[in-house]
Amino acid sequence: MPFTLIKGAYRVVHYSPDGDSIRFEADDSALLMGLSDFRPKINARNHVQLRIEAIDALETHYSPPSGGGVYHQPLELARAARDALLDFVQIANVEWDSAGKIVLSADDGARGCILSRAVDKYGRAIAFVFTGDPTENDGSQITLDVARLKQSYNFTALSRGLVYPTYYRGLFRDLREACTGAVIQARQGHAGIYAIDATTEGFEASSLRILTEQSAILPKLFRRLVEYMVNNGTALGFKDKLAQAQEPVLDLTTANFTHFDTFVDQADGSDRIRLTRAPEELVFDEMKTRPQHMLFSGLMGSAHTLRFEGIA
Repeated sequence: MPFTLIKGAYRVVHYSPDGDSIRFEADDSALLMGLSDFRPKINARNHVQLRIEAIDALETHYSPPSGGGVYHQPLELARAARDALLDFVQIANVEWDSAGKIVLSADDGARGCILSRAVDKYGRAIAFVFTGDPTENDGSQITLDVARLKQSYNFTALSRGLVYPTYYRGLFRDLREACTGAVIQARQGHAGIYAIDATTEGFEASSLRILTEQSAILPKLFRRLVEYMVNNGTALGFKDKLAQAQEPVLDLTTANFTHFDTFVDQADGSDRIRLTRAPEELVFDEMKTRPQHMLFSGLMGSAHTLRFEGIA
């Protein structure tokens, strides 16, 4: 299935961009409305938020769905990814508020384009991000090959170790494998996040400070763990609670369908946690019908039917 080429401009003023999300103003917003799955949330300024495909950046300002404050991962690395995205889309002279969260002013409106097929349940266009003005017409149907993928921010960020790979079922196999090759090289070179990555090595979740200041871990795991620790005051029992969420995942090493908790190692009575698979060895399901706040409710209904595209 081809991607839709959508031309426009990147927007950051009065927003809080991070390393895997930025606002985009399409020249023709009807192209966004024609994407599959969900209706895009286009605000009064004609801007839509992008969810940049295949990557997950360290959190700069994460608020658990159940409340309890705002949390970040090691900020130097989180902001490095954010700044790299702004550099990539050629937005300069950025002035932040005192908290370093909201852009007060910038050379806004840098031209670029995205390739997208779908919108996620939060109204964000799932996108590969590019700069410049391609020769193809706006709205063209494009087959994204590996050569073009390597021109995207998505691939650039992975190759520099700025972000973690986080794959969902809509990502085609050839693109995923190219991304994985970039990830492996970045990890071997201890680039960026891989200088302090503790996702598979393991970390002591004895306090939120370890998660926010010391250890870089897969952001998906960070968000689940912070949500749990804020509500329970400890990491003890995290794996058992995660099992109740039955979050669907495909293990690429075995081609088996299972749940996220399968790959979380935590002994009874211990707050030491690690992921038993590298992030690029997992493919997640978007859980399109399940609200975010139900992840830890333990109130699952009937089991999901899993379909993964491009996995064979």
